[in-house]
Amino acid sequence: MSTTLTVNGETKPVRIAPPRTLLDVLRDDLQLTGAKPGCNQGVCGACTVLCDGVAIRACLALAADMTDRAIITVEGAGDDPLLRRVQEAFVDTGAVQCGYCTPGMVIAAAGLLRENCDPSRAEIREGLSGNWCRCSGYVKIIDAVMTAASRGADGS
Repeated sequence: MSTTLTVNGETKPVRIAPPRTLLDVLRDDLQLTGAKPGCNQGVCGACTVLCDGVAIRACLALAADMTDRAIITVEGAGDDPLLRRVQEAFVDTGAVQCGYCTPGMVIAAAGLLRENCDPSRAEIREGLSGNWCRCSGYVKIIDAVMTAASRGADGS
């Protein structure tokens, strides 16, 4: 099936068979490798992307269902002020370790901050509970989200 996907603000033509996931199309066809394969069961969060502003698991989303939807991957962070602010906060707080979970964490954090611009630490823990990090105790990740929230829309 030939269709188009809107990814990071650009319309991309793709040929997909109906059972292919969004994760497969992003990585294999569009060479957008920020969303990572992890569990392929929607549990670990490594493949998190934004779909119409909501964090979803790309490994569970059928690519054929993504037409007429706005998909944002971590590669699109430079074009989105909130994603850029979250990404900078991760760097500034030392929340990036091996980096495998970082794209999914950044996207999930941005999705959370779109819904709640001033979350508590408990709300952040809950909001990121579907994203696993095997390197950290999550303290710096939560600090990064708190930092991004405190910097507000102007990035200060």
